[in-house]
Order: sequence, then C-alpha cells, then structure tokens
Amino acid sequence: MPSKSSSLPVVKISRRGARRLQEGHVWVYRSDMVSAAGAAPGTAVSVTDERGKFLGTALYSSASQIAIRMISSHPVDNLPSLVRERIRAAISYRERVVRNTDAYRVVFSEADFLPGLIVDRYHDLLSVQVLTQAMDAEPVRQVIVCELSQQLKPASIAERVDPRIRELEQLPARPSGLIQGEVQNEKTSTVFSMNGVRFHYEALEGQKTGAFLDQRENYAAAAAYAHGEALDVFCYQGEWAMHAKRGGAERVIALDASESALAATGRNLERNGLAEGVELRKADAFDALLQQSGLGGPPLIDDTPLAPPTTHALSLAVAQKCNLGCTYCYAQQGEFGGAAKNMALADAERAVDLLVDGAPPGARLNLAFLGGEPLVNRPVVQAATRRAVERAERRGVAITFSITTNGTLLTEADADFFETHGFAVTVSLDGPRAAHDALRPYKNGRGSFDTAMRRLEPLLLRSAACRSRRA
Repeated sequence: MPSKSSSLPVVKISRRGARRLQEGHVWVYRSDMVSAAGAAPGTAVSVTDERGKFLGTALYSSASQIAIRMISSHPVDNLPSLVRERIRAAISYRERVVRNTDAYRVVFSEADFLPGLIVDRYHDLLSVQVLTQAMDAEPVRQVIVCELSQQLKPASIAERVDPRIRELEQLPARPSGLIQGEVQNEKTSTVFSMNGVRFHYEALEGQKTGAFLDQRENYAAAAAYAHGEALDVFCYQGEWAMHAKRGGAERVIALDASESALAATGRNLERNGLAEGVELRKADAFDALLQQSGLGGPPLIDDTPLAPPTTHALSLAVAQKCNLGCTYCYAQQGEFGGAAKNMALADAERAVDLLVDGAPPGARLNLAFLGGEPLVNRPVVQAATRRAVERAERRGVAITFSITTNGTLLTEADADFFETHGFAVTVSLDGPRAAHDALRPYKNGRGSFDTAMRRLEPLLLRSAACRSRRA
C-alpha cells in the first residue's frame, strides 16, 4: 500500500515508469503498468512504484495507451473538489495575463493540471472539449459546467465532440451541442475581438473548438510587419488576411478551397471595414501555389522501373538478447515482452553473401554488428566476419567491420579478433559512473560502469600499441 494515506485504488508501475515521473513526466504508458487491481475506468488512483512507495495521484484510463495522467504529488480523495479548484486557478491566471482580446484558452489540459479538459472562451460563449474518461465522468462534468457558469457567466457553453477520441477512450458516442445555455434562443454564435479585429464565431461549426486562438500574438506580429501584397493560404475565417490588411498591406489574397470558409472571411472583412483590396479566391492551395511558382501543369508520372541500388553496407542485429536492463530500453529492459532470440548462423551467412556477391569489383563495403548485445552471439559475429573476409577477397572488394557493444562482455580474445579484422568498436556509455549506472544497470539493478571500464582495457591497450607502431 502507498506510504501516504489514501483510500483510492492503487496502480503499481514499473521502475522505468517511476523514473519517468521522478524526472517530471506526467504520463505513464500502459506498457509500464505492473498492476491496477480495483481501478475503475476514469477514476482517481494512487500511483506507487514496485516496492509500494507512493508517487502521487493520477487519473486512470482503462482504454488509452496513456494509462495514467498525474494530477498531484499528494493524495487526492475528492476529485470533483480538486477540479473545481484547478478551474478557478486557471481562470485567475488568465485574468492576470490575457490582454487585447475576449477570446482565449481558459483551460489547457495538462498545462492547467486538468488532463483531458479544454475550455476556450469566445466573448460570451464557452467551447469545451472532454478528451479522457475521467473528465467525462458525470460528477466531474457537473463540476466543470457549474464552475465555468459561476465564474465566467457565459450565455452558453457548447461541447465540441471529437468522435475519434471518444472511440479510443471507449466512451459512449454523443453529438456536439449546448450543455448549458439560454433556453429560449439557444445562443450558439457571437462576435469576439482579437487585437482590435472583430470575428464572427459559431460554437458548433468550424475546426477544433472554432478558431486558432494560439496564433493571437503571431497575428499581431503579421499586422506589424505587413505591407505591399500578402497571401493568406488556407484562410479559414480570414484571421491572417484581416490582420495583414489592417496592418498596412495594400493588396491581400485570401485563398481557401471551402466556400463556407471564404463566405465567413468575407463577412468578417465587411464587419471590420477591411474588404477593399482583399480578393477572395476559391482554389486548392497546393495547386494555386504551384501555379504561382510556375510549376503548374498536368502531372507527369515516369513509371520506368528503377534498377535496384547496390548495397554497400549492412547491419546485422545478431542478438535480441542483452545482459543489461537499461531503463530506457525500447525492448522492456531487453526482454521484448517474451523470449529473446539470436540470429542463426545460416541467416548471417546469407546476409554476408547478399552484401558481397552483389558488389561490383573495387567496391568498398561495411558490415556492422549490433543488438541487443551482439557479443551474446559471439560465434555468429566471428563466423560471419571470417566468411565476409573470404568472399570479399574472392570478389575483389574491400570490406570493413564495426560493432556496437555495451562493453561488459569484452574479452582479450575479442580485442585480438577486432584488431586482426580492423573493427571500428563503439562502446555505449551514458556519461560518468553515477549517470551510467542509473541508466544502464544489470537486470538485478547493479551498475555496469566499472565492469565496462575493466573489460575495455585490453581493447584500449591494443589501440594504443597500434597507434605507437604507426608513429
């Protein structure tokens, strides 16, 4: 059980997941979950490491690959109350920093410690997106609507639904629509202002939540620099075109393939007295840009088969297996979620033949060995190297070799073999001892730095002797 008092279900995560949280990440993926007994979809859970140490409170999803999203480093026994506090904090912050607009993002998911909740304000309307099981739970939804209504007093609150997200989160389908509003007229449209430019807004139409509010400062910069001619491609509702015209551009082309987008741009231009000197053009943006660049015309497809390219280098993953348990390993600390395998000698020989026999005389080739840890499959590395040398001499080509190793399995015999065949040896080290041992331990947790350093000595001595002979 968690070391800090909590009545919540416990989700236990792997060492790798715990380290990610300690480094500041706020998500844990399903592959790093060890157990989640008693955790219901969309509920708050206590998160612990494999030893039971409490790491914080998170929102649990039974469907998403992002299994838990952290909300606090402390126990949380009342999620609706926490959501209420976080919404108030988000609104207070915007009141301090937002200027020159009555349209802005009120709540931005993880940035406001409310994972899966998006709230945008457009003058007297609010647009909400719910993207996770936890934020869709009825007690939390009620708090969201109630707190937004009390704090911001909007005429309406509209929910914009992303069907694909709800499907991925295994949430029941629901349409976009008003979830709070004026009963008599069901207000779904308004006019908002941004940088002194006024825009018409339809809460249940358009892209995303309705407008691209994150571009507000960029719109203002465009207005400051605009002069001469300007082109607004994918103009949508004309945000760039109007800022450019208002900033001083003499002629502006607003281009979009959508009739409704161009109509909205036209209405916004008229509303702001900026229509003169602005051309609305319906066209596919890519075709129009190609035409303007002199690259238009019918497409030419040359379907003449290409000659297969000559192979000059080949990397052989001779071992899935690895003797370390690196914390960032994509193969789940070297286990691949099951039994790891080594490359068979017959497969390595076929690969060598493919590389050498297809090369023209005089070619320069390279054969690389990697893994896992390639020295786990030392016999195949050595046999493939000898075969490559023999066939390269017969073919009249030059071949070099390279290997990437963690260094912990190197022997004096390996050093002799690598020197004999001119191997370029790359040893994977992750910094000084403390950093390396934290990231690249053995599977039992013991550090590997000292072993790698000791095993490297024969290789380094041979390299130094080689340089001395050359001098």
